[in-house]
Amino acid sequence: MSVKALRRPRDRGQVTIEFLGMTPTILVTLVVLWQLVLVGYTFILAGNAADEAVRAGTAAPPGARQGACQEAGLDKLPEAWAGGATVDCTTAGGFVTADVKLSVPVLFPGTASFPFDVEGHAGAVEEETD
Repeated sequence: MSVKALRRPRDRGQVTIEFLGMTPTILVTLVVLWQLVLVGYTFILAGNAADEAVRAGTAAPPGARQGACQEAGLDKLPEAWAGGATVDCTTAGGFVTADVKLSVPVLFPGTASFPFDVEGHAGAVEEETD
């Protein structure tokens, strides 16, 4: 008996049908993973921006601290995240803190954002100026 005779004709295309059935699941999984990457990257950006802001804030004189802090916090952010970002520096008890809030984009940075913000926080001891 030949190999062709052993094949059943009704099984032809079975792999294609199974792949087409799994395609939506595969696509949804990829979209969810991409969104999780964007959320994680936003956390990294917020933490780095807060570090940069507090570093600049400690080096600036008290009167120019907020401006230097805000400029340094927004300086290295990509455009898609910088648009809705807020940077706030405070000084209390010889300690400078910076709080950064960034919006998390939905799938494509620069389009829509989720209704919650990611926060980054950093602190440093105030430098003494002579």
